[in-house]
Amino acid sequence: MTTIATSVKTTKQPSLVGGACIIASVCVGAGMLGLPSAGAGSWTIWSILAITLTMVVMTVSGWLLLEAFKHYDLHVSFNTVTLDMLGSKVNFFNNLTVYFVGGILLYAYITSFGLILQGSLGLESKTASVLFVAIASSVVWHSTRAVDRVSIILIAVMLLSFIFGVFGLTVKIDMSILMDAVNQQGEYAKYAMALLPIALTSFGYHHSVASMRGYYGEETKAKYAILGGTLIALTLYVIWILSIFGTLPREAFGPVIAQDGNVDVLLKTLGGVVESEKVSQAINIFSVAAILSSFIGVGLGVFDFIADLFHFEPSKRGRSKTWLVTFLPPLILSLLFPFGFILAIGYAGAAATVLTCIIPALLALKSRQRENGNQGFMVSGGKFVPFAVLAFGVATAIFHFLTMLDLLPVFKG
Repeated sequence: MTTIATSVKTTKQPSLVGGACIIASVCVGAGMLGLPSAGAGSWTIWSILAITLTMVVMTVSGWLLLEAFKHYDLHVSFNTVTLDMLGSKVNFFNNLTVYFVGGILLYAYITSFGLILQGSLGLESKTASVLFVAIASSVVWHSTRAVDRVSIILIAVMLLSFIFGVFGLTVKIDMSILMDAVNQQGEYAKYAMALLPIALTSFGYHHSVASMRGYYGEETKAKYAILGGTLIALTLYVIWILSIFGTLPREAFGPVIAQDGNVDVLLKTLGGVVESEKVSQAINIFSVAAILSSFIGVGLGVFDFIADLFHFEPSKRGRSKTWLVTFLPPLILSLLFPFGFILAIGYAGAAATVLTCIIPALLALKSRQRENGNQGFMVSGGKFVPFAVLAFGVATAIFHFLTMLDLLPVFKG
């Protein structure tokens, strides 16, 4: 009996729900906290359109990575695949991009968590940031399954606090505010271009694609876990956008934008229009859970990437080396040079176009040129799909740099 039970236990496959929760948790931290401020210019309709378009493209681009990875061992990541398919120069640039995007996202979460705890618990922000990294990163150091379990718990906490907090907001939604009726001459579409880099980062789960493939042992289940995760994220984003934009007038985002979209400023501004203290607390709990879940999700992807890049062993000593390279640099930078959340996410979004759109498209096209490239897992749609993903990534990067040069309209409040 013991032998049979052990055999069944060891052959049990991971659930799609767990994988979807990992993908969703990677996404929602940046999205939930960054999209309201970044979308204040394009407002309700154009923000939702931009977010939905981005979700579709980013889901497909993750599938393109799976298609390229099918030729390799289950434990490889960007480094091995890109080096073999696209050469050392492209691989070097891609490695820099992967680490930069992952690092700056971790940096943004560490800084934001410290600011939130400073306001809610009275802790000094730097002390809170150090404690946050020490506790949260230990989950990533332990194992992918630990991240799975913690992600499910955090998603449950986010859903409960989200339901309670958003319900308190939805009952106060004013359609005139939601549709910005007071501003009859308002312009919205022109601000959507500046939103795309933030929206792209809000679906930036691609650090975890290789982890998902290794977790399930094949591409098809990983595909559906990715789709489930991005759908969960999109649903939460739309509900959140409707709740925030239906409660907080467009001009009220001026002070938040002036502080580079810092999360603590957004929460304080939102708290000023929420009459119920319990609702305000629920929103704060949600924000903390969102940052924590994204931190461990992104951390897992970067952790696996670093282990593959430097060939660190999966022993305790090897995982400790990987931990140092993954988490110590963003923590130090957060302590020395804290700056605005939206500013950090914007830079991450521009750089992320390389690893989330450009490289996946190039890898998929290269994969199909191989002798067995048309066998096994493939994304339908022919060459149109990778070229469309490539074009979206290039356009998004251009929009970010045009915004930084003040060549695109930016909403100031």
